[in-house]
Amino acid sequence: MSAISEVKIKNLDHLGIVAGLIDEIGIVEIINSKLGIDPREKISAGTVVKAILINGLGLVSRPLYLFSQFFEDKGIEELLGEEIKTDYINDDKIGRVMDELYKHGLNDIFIEVVLSVIKKFKIETKYSHLDATSFHLDGEYKSEEKKEKEEEEIIKERPIIITKGYSRDHRPDLKQCVLDLITTQDGDIPLFVRVGDGNEAG
Repeated sequence: MSAISEVKIKNLDHLGIVAGLIDEIGIVEIINSKLGIDPREKISAGTVVKAILINGLGLVSRPLYLFSQFFEDKGIEELLGEEIKTDYINDDKIGRVMDELYKHGLNDIFIEVVLSVIKKFKIETKYSHLDATSFHLDGEYKSEEKKEKEEEEIIKERPIIITKGYSRDHRPDLKQCVLDLITTQDGDIPLFVRVGDGNEAG
């Protein structure tokens, strides 16, 4: 009579499909090619981004320091790769990756991912749609009070200015920021996304 080995059951839910699409698009490889792989780290930047995407599409919103808890009851090796442990995806590592993504330029990385999607799934790009929308915000924001000299000192990028402007949601009394989005007619695939000042012309 053969001995029965211990069996552990982990959930994948719909996240197995999400992980598969991320792999098919090649997002991990794109991120790693841009940010490089640090041999001292236990998990690559690309795999961290994959974990962030899976977490986001798992419809979970938690503080960053609780991020790893999301994967505790899931098959993390099946989702992220062999020998990946939940404690590798901590808030310090995520913060470092986010900083590096910002330094390299999020728009450039996004466009490279989009080009991979277009090529992989043969998306037609002859026709596209441009739309701008605004998000109103409550609270006090001092960003619109920046002096011109301070703005000139920001070399690569400056923060968006949250201020009053033309309100698409009919709340001209509130400060806002603007989001511009270009999508393909074929499949509504986002080609370009940009966040702008609340008072920019749309």
